[in-house]
Parts: sequence; C-alpha cells; structure tokens
Amino acid sequence: MKRNSFEESEVPYQTLAKFGLTHEMIEDLPMHALDDISNGRPSPLLPVSMEVNEGYSIKSRTRFALVRMADGNVDVMFYPVLKYAPLDKFTKEQQELLKQGKAVVADVDMPDGTHVKAFVQIDGETNQVMAVPTPVIGRNLQVLSDELSLGGTELKSIQNGEALTFAVEDEPVTVGIDLKSDTGIRFANGDGEQWRKEGKREWDKYTFGIYGCWVMDDDGNLDYVPEEEYTEELWNEQKKAAGRHASAVARK
Repeated sequence: MKRNSFEESEVPYQTLAKFGLTHEMIEDLPMHALDDISNGRPSPLLPVSMEVNEGYSIKSRTRFALVRMADGNVDVMFYPVLKYAPLDKFTKEQQELLKQGKAVVADVDMPDGTHVKAFVQIDGETNQVMAVPTPVIGRNLQVLSDELSLGGTELKSIQNGEALTFAVEDEPVTVGIDLKSDTGIRFANGDGEQWRKEGKREWDKYTFGIYGCWVMDDDGNLDYVPEEEYTEELWNEQKKAAGRHASAVARK
C-alpha cells in the first residue's frame, strides 16, 4: 500500500460508519483535515464507537487514513490511541530519542510487508509509531541542504532528529523532521520551542459544519454534536461564528 490521492466518491463511508464516524461527521471536518484525508494522510484524532454486544459498545479515539489496495479498491487503516508506544524493536538509545519526540533511522516492517530502513517517529497523540522510508525523506533533506547551504554537521543533526534553528534576515527559523507533515520536513518561524508548539495543529473550540459541530474540550479532545442536539450555548456560538464570517466577507 502506498500514499495516493483519493476522490470524495471513493471514501468508504460504510466502513467508517461501522465505527461511529458518519458521512456527515466526516464532511463537517475543517478543510485542512479533509485535504489531509484526500491525500492519504491521517485524519485528526476522532471519537469512534464499536458495538460488541447488543446494547453495549466500546468508545475510543483514533486517526484513520485511506489506503488503495492492490486491486485498486480503497480501504481504511485505523491508528488508535495506544497506552504505550510499541518500542521493543528499537535499541535503548533509539527508544529514548523517540520518547522525546525525535526521529530516528531504523529497520522496520512496512504495512505492505516490506522490510526497509526508515525514518521513525512517535505520533504524540496516539503513541503510534510512524515510519517513512529513508530515500523519501533523504531526498527532501538533500534539496533542503542545497537551498540553505547546510553543512554536513547541520544536515546530520537534522537526520538525527534534532530541530535546527538558523537566522533568515536576522529572524530565527527552525526546521526539523516531522513525519506528519506533507514532505516529512517542517519549518517554523521562531526557535525550537516554537517549532515543537506548531507541531500540533490547533483547532477552534467550535468548528461548525453543514450538519453539526465539532467541539474541542479542555483536554483537546474532539466530539461531534449534530445540529438537532445543539444546546442554547451552541446555537449562540453558531450565531457568533456566522457574524464573524459575514464581517470578514464584508471587509474583502
């Protein structure tokens, strides 16, 4: 299986619905999340529920990604929240670096069964181990090195999972490996602390869609409220959001 782009008509909504993710819930995700999904990248961390016995269900949170199988059909791969990251196949040194959020290079088994050398990093929200074959990231790092005239020591530092800060027109800019980004390499204006902060995409507390609203709680968890279940607070927030949108359009 490899990363592909997907048409909206290919999304296996019936499969997602079995886990409590309805067509409406997916369609009401913000555009940046829909863009990620349509390009084969993982979704945000979403609530799912699975009925195991009549009247009894298990609730959890997971990311999902679309994958194109060998026969051309599209299926779903889930990345549920794990209590601990499965790091037993890595050395003690690699485990410590991974726990710090850094990337390491290691031999791994990919989902399609191939054994490759890859850049590996932990998804901090799910504790899932992410892996991208080294030639993919290596090529992007080489382009980055050529554009910024990085020295061997600086390039090696990034390859070893460090975020590198340098000056552009006297302003700090930081770059490092982030396997959740489009290219596997992410920039941030600012120092290393700012780079790490920007690694987690921020959501508004309320994200209103066509059929309902995604609500983020104080712990950063997302839950979906269909329009027919709106509270007075949600109706008021929707009016405020509509007013802000109208004001923004009027200013253009």
